[in-house]
Amino acid sequence: MAIEGLVDIVADSPDIQHVHNQLSTPRQEILFTGLSGSQKSLYVAALYKTLRARKEAPTVVLTYNQVAAQRLYADLSSLLPDVENLLLYPAVEVDPHEEVTRDLGVEQARLLAIEAVLRRSGLVIAPVQAVAERLVPKETYIAHRREITMDSVIEIGALTEDLVAMGYERVDRVDGPGQFSVRGGIIDVYPLTEPHGIRVELFDTDVDSIRTFDPATQRSIDKLERVVIGPAREALFPAAALDSAVEAIERAARLQAERLRKLGAEEAARSLEERTNRNLERLVEGMHFPGIDQYKPYFHDRLETLLDYVDESQVILVDEPARVREQVTAHLADYAERHALQLEKGRILPDQEKLLASWNDIYERLKAGHALYLSGLAKRVAGMEPTAVISVEAKNPESFFGRFDRLVDGLKRWRKNRYRICFVLSSEERTERVAESRRSEGVDARVVPELNGELRGSHLLLTTGSLSTGCELTRERLVVLTDSEVFGRSPRRRPTRRSRVDKGSTAQLDSFTDLKPGDYVVHVNHGIGLYKGVETLNIGGVHKDYLVVQYAGDDKLYVPTDQVDLLQKYIGSEDTPPRLYRLGGTEWARVKKRVKENVQEIADGLLKLYAERETIPGYAFSPDSAWQQEFEDAFPYEETEDQVRAIQEIKADMEKPRPMDRLLCGDVGYGKTEVAIRAAFKAVVDGKQVAVLVPTTILAQQHGRTFAERFEGFPVKIRTLSRFQSPAEQNAILKEVRQGTVDIVIGTHRLLSKDVEFHDLGLIIVDEEQRFGVMQKERLKELRKNVDVLTLTATPIPRTLHMGLVGVRDMSIIETPPEDRYPIRTYVIEYDEDLIREAILRELGREGQVYFVYNRVQNIDSMYQRLQELVPEARIAIAHGQMDEDDLERVMLDFLDGEIDVLLCSTIIETGMDIANVNTLIVYDADRLGLAQLYQLRGRVGRSNRIAYAYFTYRGDRVLSEQAEKRLNALKEFTELGSGFKIAMRDLEIRGAGNLLGPEQHGFIASVGFELYTKLLEEAVRERKGQVVAEPPDPAIDLNVEAYIPDTYIPDSQQKVEMYKKVAGARTVEDVDDLEEEMEDRFGEMPDAVRNLLAIARLKVEAKRAGIGQIIQERDGVILRFLPGLTVPRELSLNLMRKFRGQVAAGGGRGSPIKVRSRGLSDYELLRLLYDVMLEAKNGWAD
Repeated sequence: MAIEGLVDIVADSPDIQHVHNQLSTPRQEILFTGLSGSQKSLYVAALYKTLRARKEAPTVVLTYNQVAAQRLYADLSSLLPDVENLLLYPAVEVDPHEEVTRDLGVEQARLLAIEAVLRRSGLVIAPVQAVAERLVPKETYIAHRREITMDSVIEIGALTEDLVAMGYERVDRVDGPGQFSVRGGIIDVYPLTEPHGIRVELFDTDVDSIRTFDPATQRSIDKLERVVIGPAREALFPAAALDSAVEAIERAARLQAERLRKLGAEEAARSLEERTNRNLERLVEGMHFPGIDQYKPYFHDRLETLLDYVDESQVILVDEPARVREQVTAHLADYAERHALQLEKGRILPDQEKLLASWNDIYERLKAGHALYLSGLAKRVAGMEPTAVISVEAKNPESFFGRFDRLVDGLKRWRKNRYRICFVLSSEERTERVAESRRSEGVDARVVPELNGELRGSHLLLTTGSLSTGCELTRERLVVLTDSEVFGRSPRRRPTRRSRVDKGSTAQLDSFTDLKPGDYVVHVNHGIGLYKGVETLNIGGVHKDYLVVQYAGDDKLYVPTDQVDLLQKYIGSEDTPPRLYRLGGTEWARVKKRVKENVQEIADGLLKLYAERETIPGYAFSPDSAWQQEFEDAFPYEETEDQVRAIQEIKADMEKPRPMDRLLCGDVGYGKTEVAIRAAFKAVVDGKQVAVLVPTTILAQQHGRTFAERFEGFPVKIRTLSRFQSPAEQNAILKEVRQGTVDIVIGTHRLLSKDVEFHDLGLIIVDEEQRFGVMQKERLKELRKNVDVLTLTATPIPRTLHMGLVGVRDMSIIETPPEDRYPIRTYVIEYDEDLIREAILRELGREGQVYFVYNRVQNIDSMYQRLQELVPEARIAIAHGQMDEDDLERVMLDFLDGEIDVLLCSTIIETGMDIANVNTLIVYDADRLGLAQLYQLRGRVGRSNRIAYAYFTYRGDRVLSEQAEKRLNALKEFTELGSGFKIAMRDLEIRGAGNLLGPEQHGFIASVGFELYTKLLEEAVRERKGQVVAEPPDPAIDLNVEAYIPDTYIPDSQQKVEMYKKVAGARTVEDVDDLEEEMEDRFGEMPDAVRNLLAIARLKVEAKRAGIGQIIQERDGVILRFLPGLTVPRELSLNLMRKFRGQVAAGGGRGSPIKVRSRGLSDYELLRLLYDVMLEAKNGWAD
């Protein structure tokens, strides 16, 4: 809203009105010249706003590259805040034949853009590289959309076939976009173009309801009247075209193999035949597979681009047409070169060039409708004949680089020429500062929440907003100044627009959701066994479900579903399977006792430390000053909620008169350093010194640069103490530290040496403390006694552990990534030298750098030679842990300084490397590494505003072990919803627990499993803090009632166990009611056996409150026994007999068992009667 008024001024200009009139004539090509930077953004916004109500309204802006598209997107986000569908259309950036897993985020963004164009809603910004990637014909895409309304008639079989043809994957439970499931008359589907899943419930073939649902909770959210389900993939392969496509592919492969053989390339010919035959089998089976896009030309008579999906009556806007032509031509030439090479090697079929559009193809479509070209220069593209040329009088204002004297001169000049002047600045602090400086000069400077009608006045206006650059529009007598002109640098803050697609909850995963046969489990009383699944047994004519667990010696334990909470999925180290215990043995009890004693010692130690620190006097830092606010406002990004909370917690600690000892935990790139920097600034403002302690010299250099850049413009003296400095330089820095002339000193454990004396140390920031040695940790322990300490770690701390340690260890956790962080495009591929060369050259082409991880040090020199031959253009260097320390650090510093293009390294970069310019990672033999390691490695890229790439490669010629095969399969699902991600996170959490509590804890965790270990630790802490509340045990219930979940209701055993877990965990009647609602929502109307199961859950809740310990069915009645030791009121039994005359009998003694007669009652009637008796018994206690 803040700067939308600028758009109205431009929209009222004669230029825009001229376009408005011109478009009444068909096929208009209008060229705007004289526009650059944000001037273009203003004109695009004005054209959109003016034409929005007309059928010609633009839906696509074609740009010359991704950077231009992102810049325009950022500006339009501020200029057109009410446009819901402002979207970027990204390029796939992977050749169609490449056998790499698709990037769901890219596919999602492209499909959202396609839908917006088809629905004529919103504005899509598309770089020409993305538009050149051809799509299936528009009519084919539309034919693969499915509209469902409340009047629809649906055959489930037909809908299932349609969804598969649309690219959806059938699963038991829908967890993410592109999936669907069928449960009875309920269909769940998650379109990539919707923010939530869609649940359609049928009554026979009629639609009973359409609802949105949250995949994280599986609960419905809102009701809908209609929904359009679009394809889950942009590449569609109609079954009707399959036979002709297969025939054409076979013919093309045969001819190409013959050509190759004539050239003497027998191996390439054989490779082509094998590859084609393998892919044809998959096509015939209806499979989607990596590399399938190469066959699109064989299934469709023609292919189209996104521009062909735009109605010819609508305007297409083109940013810099000459550059668009130049870029798409270069893009095609690069592709043609790669295409020729792949043809020679037998990797692809001819005619792949049909998959990309040329400039001629694009221009033909532009000429067929309305096109508006925006250009800085009056330069025409050859062959382009605009119907009108509009020259805009505009220019970029000069930059003042923070020199307010020069700014004053500029303002006087503009005011003299009767310009309207407005400032659009990135923060409220900057806005107020500039306004105040103008008022002090006697200028009428007004800070306004938004620019609207007030622009008509003569005063100077200032507002907070986001615009990449300023502009000066001569005809409109308007000048706009931004951070770029006033301070000399643009803010990097990108406006955040809420994603239309739900990215899922950040809540931790319940391990039972993932429990499947073959997993290891821990039974609290019997130890570690192997879960075999759910088995339904018929006992005495009544069906009951049991979870079957196998122990050593083939012993089996049948766990009743009401005891499912005694069972936990075993979470231990990723690669080390646990040993099975023997049923009835004593070893499990001994192991559990040993772990219990260990966690009690930990709890004692933590509480003792916490209590000691509470009594030690420390320095209480002052509340935030205006200077602190100014420093924080200078941060060029939007803070996440987690960051804000962490900053508040740390400041609150610092302002207390006791030493702070806080752990800040957050994933790589989640913003821990900025939080630490703000704490450092707070300390410096109070005249205290700050020591930043890091484990390696490289990190010291990196932090030195980061701190220097962030503190630029503030009078804070920062020094980095490094082994690379001469003794004289080191001594000079130590002298400054001793004298107090240095505010912040950054270094390795050298800072902990006895010869380092601080003038007035107030805060120590420790990065990854677990990587320091024993002696350094002991020295830190001493310093902690009277100095504030903030420890940073990138290893995740499990939420359960975090909650269990509340009140004994101060922790702040950052769980959410920055909103505008680009996802890392992750590809799992067979190692291919051509692909690797291409990946490296692509990164070098954008002046970036590459990590090439090769984890076999003994052969790393031969890999160096291979890479040198493969990419002679690249500067390559080796780095691994067995190198001389000085040599290693020199290499790393050269890499940091951009002197090296490709770092061929071991997993030494797994932690602590933070180089924004490295945005391609290649891992050789990824299947040999643990998933947690791969997750950490992947976190080394994607640290800037560029798209990052991670290639996890494996060798196709190597026989994999069963463990490596499993890991590779998980790796192929290495997304935030995939199993690989979950395994990696669990392994990392166990590492995090070890880092927090001591490495010796790994053995204890492995012996009982992570969940039980955490539970025992939490119990020990609560016990030591005196917070243990003795809770009565759950009543034992044994009724001859059909109470279970039949396979006909929930066929999937994982979801069935999930439901049993929820039933067992219900603590109130409201919990059970909520669960009933959830089950009916997710699985439809429940059968009697499930209703009985929930009735028993309600019974258990009320029995516990009534003091009942057992509910046991005998031959002619149900016996209710009170908990032993309870003093039961004398009147309670008498009241029950009076209330339920003839149905309830009781013994004469106080607390005697109560008998409820069951003869002749149905299951429902018995459960209803027992529930009423429980309510009355509970009320009897109250009376």
